[in-house]
Amino acid sequence: MKCGDQLNERVREWSTRIPPAEAVALADAARQRHDGVAAVLFYGSCLHSGRFDEGIADLYLLVDEYRSAFGSRFLALLNRLLPPNVFYLEIPYAEKTLRAKYAVLTLEDFGKGVYRWFHSYVWGRFAQPSGLIYARNAETAAQIQESLTRAVRTFVRRALPQAPEIFTTRELWSTGLRLSYRCELRSEDPAIAVRLFDADSAYYEAVTHEALKASGLHVEALPGEGPRRYRLSISSCERRLNSLAWHLRQVQGKGLSFLRLLKGLLTFENGLDYVLWKIERHSGIRIECSSALRRFPSLAVCVTFWRLFKKGAFR
Repeated sequence: MKCGDQLNERVREWSTRIPPAEAVALADAARQRHDGVAAVLFYGSCLHSGRFDEGIADLYLLVDEYRSAFGSRFLALLNRLLPPNVFYLEIPYAEKTLRAKYAVLTLEDFGKGVYRWFHSYVWGRFAQPSGLIYARNAETAAQIQESLTRAVRTFVRRALPQAPEIFTTRELWSTGLRLSYRCELRSEDPAIAVRLFDADSAYYEAVTHEALKASGLHVEALPGEGPRRYRLSISSCERRLNSLAWHLRQVQGKGLSFLRLLKGLLTFENGLDYVLWKIERHSGIRIECSSALRRFPSLAVCVTFWRLFKKGAFR
């Protein structure tokens, strides 16, 4: 079996595990809102923890095309200009309330996002473990699996030049996850990159060896007991160019993140309250938004985020 086939098999094994019933219920409810849904992916903190009572589940709906999915030319235009559109969903379930936020992308844009997009918004997320909750047919499922495999390969190839000369799988992924988090307006402590690896270390160990073979760089597996170690042979020039690329991603990504937050006021129910809650949950910093300011949502976001920035809520 070729290394690409082996990597695809490792990714498929993880993404096709039986999903929690709560995630399936949320995915079904989200699908009912839109036409032409080809697949639904589940990722994020609820996937890692299995807890749906303490947070909001993260879903991706992959659709055929935006116009039919939304039934609105305006929302379709927003999604084409600045993908993805993000929506809020809550449903009753077994005497409790389940909550989710879900993003919408076409299959085509998702395929581009996992390897052609410069920014890490898609490939940085889906190189991590995810679950394929729904696929319209076997052909679509295979297409999604290939895209998830591409995300892993893209992540490893772009993070690898920032790893030490001799590194472990944990060091590689912690470095890459930390870099990709810096490319967005994140409120979490940078140490979350290590916690993300530790939560699913078996997955990262399973996919890394094959992804390194496909990286195109000279990487040697070193003998010895304990965590597998590798030696990377790379020129200082390529390291510097890679560092420059990550700096550019940070500038681009933070700007895009802010624009997405403004756009979310049009698509996300109680969007400002959700953002404030999430930032407080991850950073411990609380900001109150006055009722007078709430009358002007766009201004409220700008003022609130400036206050949060001054208090060090974003990294």
